[in-house]
Amino acid sequence: MFQLLLISTGGTIEKTYDELAGVMTNHVSVLDVMIASLDLRGVTITRQALMNKDSLDMTAQDHQDIAEAAFLGAQDSDGILIVHGTDRLAVTGETIYKRWSQPNAPRKPVVLTGAMRPYEMRRTDAVQNLTESLIAVQILPPGVFVVMHNKVLDFPGVTKDLSNRTFVKISEQQPAAENSGMMGS
Repeated sequence: MFQLLLISTGGTIEKTYDELAGVMTNHVSVLDVMIASLDLRGVTITRQALMNKDSLDMTAQDHQDIAEAAFLGAQDSDGILIVHGTDRLAVTGETIYKRWSQPNAPRKPVVLTGAMRPYEMRRTDAVQNLTESLIAVQILPPGVFVVMHNKVLDFPGVTKDLSNRTFVKISEQQPAAENSGMMGS
């Protein structure tokens, strides 16, 4: 049985529509609904709801708190999955990577994932990214990774690619002029 620690921090993946305000907010988590819809044989999930924030609202202390939760949670798990907002996901990934680089760090895989479009939207990427991450965390070696859009990228050096609405390694990022030419190809 694979013991998974799932740390939720909020972000677009968990946003729901607030009818009264007419906006998408991080008010109620839909992560449990997504997990319940999946057949997760052989995986035991311990869920830690650390915070429920848009990552644009995260502070340096929030990134440290997430890294600390992963560090402490690694003692009782085979892998860690962190559901996170995409705007500051790379900052948290780098923070965890630095912590995981210390000699006393646990040797477990840590996967960060999120969504560009909320679960409640018809064309969401939330379920795909969550499913890919649940598989990846079970087979990846120790390290820190982002898993989204059929890609696995290891830290350090991961960044959000705004023009393509995904993540890339900094070494793979192309100038904007080159990216726009690829769209029609």
